[in-house]
Amino acid sequence: MVTPEPVLRRLTRRAVTIPAVGLGFLLALALAPLALTLALLFDLARRRPALPTTRLFAFFLSYLFTESLGLLQLFALWVRCLGRRDALERHTWPVQRRYVAMHFFFVRHLYGLRFEVEGDELVGQGPLLVFIRHSSIVDTIIPGVFLANRHLLELRYVLKKELLVDPCLDVAGHWLPNHFVARDGADTAAELKAIAQLKEGLGSQQGVLLYPEGTRFSKAKRARALERLKHEPQALERATRLHHLLPPRPGGALTLLDAAPACDVLFVGHTGLEGFSSFREIWSGGLVNRPVHIRFWREPAASIPVSRDERLAWLHHHWERMDAWLSKTAPAARPLKATG
Repeated sequence: MVTPEPVLRRLTRRAVTIPAVGLGFLLALALAPLALTLALLFDLARRRPALPTTRLFAFFLSYLFTESLGLLQLFALWVRCLGRRDALERHTWPVQRRYVAMHFFFVRHLYGLRFEVEGDELVGQGPLLVFIRHSSIVDTIIPGVFLANRHLLELRYVLKKELLVDPCLDVAGHWLPNHFVARDGADTAAELKAIAQLKEGLGSQQGVLLYPEGTRFSKAKRARALERLKHEPQALERATRLHHLLPPRPGGALTLLDAAPACDVLFVGHTGLEGFSSFREIWSGGLVNRPVHIRFWREPAASIPVSRDERLAWLHHHWERMDAWLSKTAPAARPLKATG
């Protein structure tokens, strides 16, 4: 198993990130009247009718508010449970659902997003493995809203360790059965073992979620992925057939497929949030009034091949299926009107 993070390192990180969020919110709130006025004047002067600067500041303020409120709830929960791990886990799930719902409320209404979901009836009960595409910093709310909240699924996440800079995710993420992956490759075997352990004890309202691409899609990342595969002809040939997705990294996905218990796999495709990998790109205004299309595909455990090579081919087949859907659907995800 992966060596647990030293307590001192965790406390040192939180001693920085938690006050930073709280003080940042108070400062942003104090400056809000002036900042929003200046942002509005800037947008009007630049003739940007979508008001992207104004929306971005409001989004930043809403983020700090939601994070601060989440931290207060987590602190109250810790006091209530007296630090008992089983009680913390049980009561953190509803806190996480409220936290996700608040972020979704602000993003949806500040940017006028419209969400359309296909295959919602396929979600049903678990245990499930969830394989989802990753295209922007905004799309991380999709599984929380449309799976965890809508269907009351308790999702165990495989996440990159860099996300621990978010204190809510840091605290709640360690009270719940998640795994934060170190992507430096220093101990891949231990990381995969920890990922496999996420399937232990999965119940009918639970699942494990993985981003098989390992990072957000971009054309530059696609080019680098193809370059890395130039000495693997079969893998390169598969990867070149993908135009909207990065080739799935097999380690985590195959590890979860191999681990017991056998689970159905839910593939989650979505389009409409592409390209927004930074606040600067969101500031461009292209996110405003976008329709977002989400589609679920469910594959029964009995349909998953047994051998590693067949499972890898099976995974690529469904990734190509998602890519084909994106090719057909993506044009409809353009903004409904000029955003300035």
